[in-house]
Amino acid sequence: MLTGTQVKDVIIKPDAPSTLLLEKHADYIAAYGSKKDDYEYTLSEYLRMSGIYWGLTVMDLMGELPRMNQQEIVDFIKACQHECGGISASIGHDPHLLYTLSAVQILCLYDSVDAIDVDKVVDPFHTLFGVAGLSLLGDEQIKPVNPVLCMPEDVLQRIGLQPDLLS
Repeated sequence: MLTGTQVKDVIIKPDAPSTLLLEKHADYIAAYGSKKDDYEYTLSEYLRMSGIYWGLTVMDLMGELPRMNQQEIVDFIKACQHECGGISASIGHDPHLLYTLSAVQILCLYDSVDAIDVDKVVDPFHTLFGVAGLSLLGDEQIKPVNPVLCMPEDVLQRIGLQPDLLS
């Protein structure tokens, strides 16, 4: 282990801005999705849905959500929903619980949850959290499930992941 003074990899000049430049941040995020041919945009396709959620959330926090193209985003989410109800990170990818959650959160921001087939989406969430709930209630037919990670405790032990739970 290294000891001593931490090495700084960046030196902030005294004349650097000392305030958060919200307008510049909003401009960058608003422009990001419009540059579909950019190298970075192409490489981030596998996490597109979550990236949209992160971008929209910060735009909402900055009061800039109306700058984003709501119809294009909602249409994209609809195109990512699969027959099983799950939603993928991008068109042509497999559905996943994480991207389904991000899509539902985006639609909640826009009050547009009805744009997708909600009945099909509910099943994966109901199953996952239902199993965790039954475990917490002490159902003997279900292995103990970690309520935070919604994963069986024995799996978490095997991979060496034991989060601290508040008591």
